[in-house]
Amino acid sequence: MKIEKNKVVVLTYELTVDGQIADKATKEQPLDYIHGGHMLLPKFEAEIEGKEAGDTFEFQMSPEEGYGQYEPKHCFDIPKDSFEIDGKIREDLLEPGNFIPMLNSSGHVVNGKVVAVKENSVTMDFNHPMAGKTLNFKGEILEVRDATEKELKEGLHGEYLPQEECGCGCGHHHHGEGHCHHHEDGECCHHHDGECCHKDN
Repeated sequence: MKIEKNKVVVLTYELTVDGQIADKATKEQPLDYIHGGHMLLPKFEAEIEGKEAGDTFEFQMSPEEGYGQYEPKHCFDIPKDSFEIDGKIREDLLEPGNFIPMLNSSGHVVNGKVVAVKENSVTMDFNHPMAGKTLNFKGEILEVRDATEKELKEGLHGEYLPQEECGCGCGHHHHGEGHCHHHEDGECCHHHDGECCHKDN
């Protein structure tokens, strides 16, 4: 059976960026998805379309085909008091390199990377971590099968179902990724102040 729209695909992959393995899915913990459901990058789906179980793949993806070029305009200085939780600024979260989930102006959760912490503001970078990177994929197709009617309606893992509120008190439903980003300590920060939202223009 060949990979085409509405087929369930199970595969392994290894993603190499700048000579380092950035991500992978193994035979023990493979990636599975419904082909043509826009769950993966379009270039990725196009490269493996038509393949069958047992076939291998290897291809390169330019930044434009992946997560776009790095955009300096997606860096912002955000007032430090925007990071208050229960009246206290979470200084423990404000460490350069940390990723903090925030709500953008459309109500979607976006991850921002702490770049610098200043006296009264925090510089946040909302570019995707892989922006500007050339992506090198290789892997193997493990299984291809027809999706059931239930899977086509609800998603392979229920991702097409209406999502419950994440329980973080933000009042939003988070679709697409199907979950709310949490910190390791279980807290979920949602900053509604327009100044700290990732703007798309």
